[in-house]
Amino acid sequence: MPFRLTLFLCLLMLPLSLRAAQKPVVWFDQAHGQAFRIDRQGPLHLTDFARLLIEQGSVAETSRQPLDSGMLDKAEALVLSGAFRPYSEAEIDAVMDFLRRGGRLAVMLHIAPPVGTLLHRLGVDFSNGVIREQDRILGGDPLNFRVVDLAAHPVLAGLRGFNIYGGWALTNTGSGCRIIARTGPRAWVDLDRNRRLNRGDAMQRFGVAVAGTLGKGGFIIFADDAIFQNRFLAANRRLAVNLARWLLGKPTQNRQVAQR
Repeated sequence: MPFRLTLFLCLLMLPLSLRAAQKPVVWFDQAHGQAFRIDRQGPLHLTDFARLLIEQGSVAETSRQPLDSGMLDKAEALVLSGAFRPYSEAEIDAVMDFLRRGGRLAVMLHIAPPVGTLLHRLGVDFSNGVIREQDRILGGDPLNFRVVDLAAHPVLAGLRGFNIYGGWALTNTGSGCRIIARTGPRAWVDLDRNRRLNRGDAMQRFGVAVAGTLGKGGFIIFADDAIFQNRFLAANRRLAVNLARWLLGKPTQNRQVAQR
């Protein structure tokens, strides 16, 4: 083969090789008042979860700029954790387009209203109060509890349960998503806000994780943003590994494993 033709073919293949060598990007939004971040050390930050994503072969990136399609075009997955300020309609449109194109989204709630419009567009609704459990309580605090009622989903593969450290009740309002993790039947929401279980309070099984699809993409919503913080990651490590692999489109482990 003539030298010039060989050189031309090599140059033609170079962009493909470079793209193949690039690692997938997981984008962490930190533009909406997030107090718990991937670029700070401390027990309540997400440094270890970001490191776990890197160990799974990705690049964890972040910005304080509003979300837009140009930014999300570079990402394989998007993480919205612990937002304190609401997302604009333009940002929500960009996230919806990202999902339709095949992106994957994980949302972890600290307070629900900042992501309320996004959740409603995804077919997810939330309670106006946090869940209190009466069973499988952690450390004597009814806001902290173990969840063992799990449905089949790649992010929950191999789990016997995971821990919640203060979460909102979630439910699906559309056919494009479903509840994949629930509390026990005696969990309750303090509707009258007197911190006591009364006849007027809601007591039932509540969803704490909802998953669904939109277009070519998928999303998962968790009721709590503490579950992957540095302080609590060890107890939820298998869940975190599964989530990382799911965000990157990798298979998760089906074998049931013990959780600490």
